[in-house]
Amino acid sequence: MQLVIGNKNYSSWSLRPWLLLTEFGIAFEEIQVRLGQDDSGAKLAQYSPAGKVPVLIDGDITVWDSLSICEYLSERYLDERGWPAEPSNRAAARSVSAEMHSGFTALRNELPMNCRARRKVAFSEAVLQDIRRIDQIWSSCLTQQPPAGAWLYGRFSIADCMFAPVVLRFNTYAVQVSDSSRKYMDTMLGNSNLNRWVSDAAKETWVTPAYEIGEEIR
Repeated sequence: MQLVIGNKNYSSWSLRPWLLLTEFGIAFEEIQVRLGQDDSGAKLAQYSPAGKVPVLIDGDITVWDSLSICEYLSERYLDERGWPAEPSNRAAARSVSAEMHSGFTALRNELPMNCRARRKVAFSEAVLQDIRRIDQIWSSCLTQQPPAGAWLYGRFSIADCMFAPVVLRFNTYAVQVSDSSRKYMDTMLGNSNLNRWVSDAAKETWVTPAYEIGEEIR
């Protein structure tokens, strides 16, 4: 099995299935394509006609799109353990994952993922609305659903993979959240596999100026 990913410092979509694979101990080969280069499109076209990362290649099966890959892995390799077992939690986890997948445009556009940076930026009202909604999701998951746990639905799930890049964004730009959401961020930031990704990102020397926004926090 192979997972094609982009730059670890910037590619939030690549992180999501990578984290699911590593957290559940599914063996895979990592193929990295540097994004934003003249030949990036041609290289990605070797793996998927969509020309985007991530791409999962499992024998003669090719899956692209981060959420689709996570769904495939849960069905094929995890006996659906990628989602919570309890039906109402499973439905909620799918819903917030889909909301993350398709929404929060202002957050994506104005606060690009940049793992190795610590930056200060002025938040637009649209970004603040996205931050408030994410804080609401995290707080609701952690305080209302049984069984209580450090992860959004008790144990680690695809929902946590979908929000992992958001945690990194909030950490980069010093976003203030509620106490319960802060505890969730601390849990995610303390995860060994996420730290492995961040450590790899810090070693990358590639720089994409469009992602290097804001004033450096010292």
